[in-house]
Amino acid sequence: MVILLTAREWSQDYELVVHYPLALKAGISKDIADAIVQGRRPSGMSADEEMVHDFAAELIHTKRVSDPTYARVETRFGRKSAVDLSGIIGYYTLQAMEMNMARYPVGPNDMRFSRIPQ
Repeated sequence: MVILLTAREWSQDYELVVHYPLALKAGISKDIADAIVQGRRPSGMSADEEMVHDFAAELIHTKRVSDPTYARVETRFGRKSAVDLSGIIGYYTLQAMEMNMARYPVGPNDMRFSRIPQ
């Protein structure tokens, strides 16, 4: 979910092609994955999914995580997991930047993000 959110922010098609099926295999519902791909907040998330979504969305969009959001994640998953979440977002942000800059190709029939105006 976190990688899809990051890929959506950067409209990074290769990350979408690779991680969309992995998200489904890991148990993220198709409806949730599709909402992320479309740039919408998913409905029907579990409490854990909502926590992770909110943490990632805040960090991606505001470049910070609010105290209440951080506290929810730290209480539920622990400090190490909160740090790991931010690390995943940072890593895939760098990957997305590099692949977008290099115009990393995807196949002609692969999924692609629509380009959301900034």
